[in-house]
Amino acid sequence: MLYHPDKHRDPELKSQAERLFNLVHQAYEVLSDPQTRAIYDIYGKRGLEMEGWEVVERRRTPAEIREEFERLQREREERRLQQRTNPKGTISVGIDATDLFDRYEEEYEDVSGSGFPQIEINKMHISQSIEAPLTATDTAILSGSLSTQNGNGGGSINFALRRVTSAKGWGELEFGAGDLQGPLFGLKLFRNLTPRCFVTTNCALQFSSRGIRPGLTTVLARNLDKNTVGYLQWRWGIQSAMNTSIVRDTKTSHFTVALQLGIPHSFALISYQHKFQDDDQTRVKGSLKAGFFGTVVEYGAERKISRHSVLGAAVSVGVPQGVSLKVKLNRASQTYFFPIHLTDQLLPSAVFYATVGPLVVYFALHRLVIKPYLRAQKEKELEKQRESTATDILQKKQEAEAAVRLMQESVRRIIEAEESRMGLIIVNAWYGKFVNDKSRKSEKVKVIDVTVPLQCLVKDSKLILTEASKAGLPGFYDPCVGEEKSLKVLYQFRGVLHQVMALDNEALRIPKQSHRIDTDG
Repeated sequence: MLYHPDKHRDPELKSQAERLFNLVHQAYEVLSDPQTRAIYDIYGKRGLEMEGWEVVERRRTPAEIREEFERLQREREERRLQQRTNPKGTISVGIDATDLFDRYEEEYEDVSGSGFPQIEINKMHISQSIEAPLTATDTAILSGSLSTQNGNGGGSINFALRRVTSAKGWGELEFGAGDLQGPLFGLKLFRNLTPRCFVTTNCALQFSSRGIRPGLTTVLARNLDKNTVGYLQWRWGIQSAMNTSIVRDTKTSHFTVALQLGIPHSFALISYQHKFQDDDQTRVKGSLKAGFFGTVVEYGAERKISRHSVLGAAVSVGVPQGVSLKVKLNRASQTYFFPIHLTDQLLPSAVFYATVGPLVVYFALHRLVIKPYLRAQKEKELEKQRESTATDILQKKQEAEAAVRLMQESVRRIIEAEESRMGLIIVNAWYGKFVNDKSRKSEKVKVIDVTVPLQCLVKDSKLILTEASKAGLPGFYDPCVGEEKSLKVLYQFRGVLHQVMALDNEALRIPKQSHRIDTDG
């Protein structure tokens, strides 16, 4: 009724009302048709924009429409699979830095070059894999690896074909060959036995000059509760062993306890990881591993440094292994690992520098490099977003301004009615980005006046806004795309001033006693 062209005599207002009335008419057409309404109720506007609905038979029930939507989504997913290779890779560089702490006695220091510590790369490992989806159920996987240690090394290449047999399981055939080992044939099976229990079996035949070397690994797992999984593993072949472990993973912690009996390694392991609920997803971890090989204590932390990158460091102290520093960077699906061996002895100085050194380097880099880089990237993304939506935002702004002009007469009547009963009067209202004490000096206020649109929504001395972005309300638009927004309202109820500030997606209901301004103070 507010936007109906016949309600306005002024030619300019009539033209603006026609444009806005067409938008309302489009919404009416969607909601008045049972099929399109069911699509919109379930999937929103994106469901209406999906291609393929024109061939859907009319008079479908909401359940049938949901099935049809999921079918169309599966078809799109299959097309997307044909273009995806899902590359995964690992680069590991082992560094021998023992000369920093384990120096020769003085009588050997006259040897040429012994005055400067020698740091060497003693081993490297590179592996890469890609996936090629053949159908919705079949995937081909090609992987290869190269390793070298102290000047000696080799490589291998593997091809696997995986098929999803049902919702409960899949199978995989693997063929491989390398210059150090002969051909490899493997079969891997996965099966859900019950909703809370699954089993994985991996059989392999390694052909070498010594003959055929078979191997078998079976893992049985069961969900003990919502966050806890128990594993039983049996491995037979080159390194036979039995292993049992319990893993508990919650929102704030990750706990593992394991026991293995095997040839040649038997050990007990306990590990704990605490997850901080911050934006950087910081994790602090520690573990103790003891067995026939000795004892190892490991502690460290990892933190998200960008949208797709996680940086971690851990210090390993053991007997007889000595002290090592392990630095790991996960970038998307690529892993870069740098184990640095510092000393073969338990030296307090090595433990101190391995612990403090990475912390000092990280905080220096975070403050001088990472933080400015992320800030610049965010500004660049916001600028791109503003440029890409500039035309749309300008149109929304024009529609909002036109809506405000069309609301003037209705708002005047609402205010008269509210004043007569000492009801709800919106004195001032602003929507957008506000600056506070924590804001940077370069930040500016980006708000729009929404006093008239809010007053137009007042009914029976009440204003109720649901949990949704307020940029979609009549007379509103987004003044700062991609940034956090708030709504600040100064209103009068029963002759008393009230004030409230709500986040963009926060529900709001006024008037409230808690919004009252304490004039005595």
